[in-house]
Amino acid sequence: MKGIVLAGGSGTRLQPLTWGTSKQLLPVYDKPLVYYPISVLMLAGIRDILVISTPTSLPALRNLLGDGSRLGLDFSYRVQPEPRGIADAFLVGADFIDDEPTALILGDNVFHGAGFPRLLRESIAALDGCTLFGYPVSDPERYGIGETDEQGNLVSIEEKPLRPRGNNAITGLYFYDSDVVEIARTLTPSERGELEITDVNKVYLKQGRAHLTRLGRGYTWIDAGTHDSLLAASQYVQVIEQRQGVRVACLEEIAVRMGYISRDSCAELGERMQGSGYGRYLLEIAQSL
Repeated sequence: MKGIVLAGGSGTRLQPLTWGTSKQLLPVYDKPLVYYPISVLMLAGIRDILVISTPTSLPALRNLLGDGSRLGLDFSYRVQPEPRGIADAFLVGADFIDDEPTALILGDNVFHGAGFPRLLRESIAALDGCTLFGYPVSDPERYGIGETDEQGNLVSIEEKPLRPRGNNAITGLYFYDSDVVEIARTLTPSERGELEITDVNKVYLKQGRAHLTRLGRGYTWIDAGTHDSLLAASQYVQVIEQRQGVRVACLEEIAVRMGYISRDSCAELGERMQGSGYGRYLLEIAQSL
């Protein structure tokens, strides 16, 4: 499976923070925001990753991430010249996808939870059409909502419904089979001039091939696209890391634990940052393996 991180947009909800930098480079406690969606793809076992961003933000993201080899990954980059909707990522990255299944994750989404790697890999193994990930929210009228029947089957998808028929918000993580590019090509832009991801999901739903995996108790999902949610994400990560002594979305640790890089390579990366607690943590991880 290929992976795409959609790190585009102008970050208007976070202005003036985003006037001088990409939203995905803003800190969530001890690491850039973009580390968090990349960590999800890594935990799913995905190593071939495309980063899509704006012409102004892409050079900085490329400078941060490089070609991915230090993490045992392969990063590619594409420009999305202007906001044209989430589903446009499949057209921008069509040659990268190359008729393979694809995981798409939004560049400002933070996921965390025990058992998440196992859930991701099981979802990939069982993929038939598309798999969406739902998260219970108290204000469903603000989100795209997936309604399920008594057996847990997805029966409808509504975008910001006035009268929600459920509270499972569809998060910014999506798994698709190889049909997704052709489906995206059939879409008509919405009233706001964008190709909507909801329209892609509704095509799969009409075909009976859309499934909803619910992230229940024990999982956290934060759309860190506002000042309040960005702060909440930082505070959440700070509490987890300080109380448990582990790092959330530490790409180097994930890479060495999954066998993408060696223990010596992890130690070398830690030595480069040994002036920070993050670097010293990597050295401890390398020594413990």
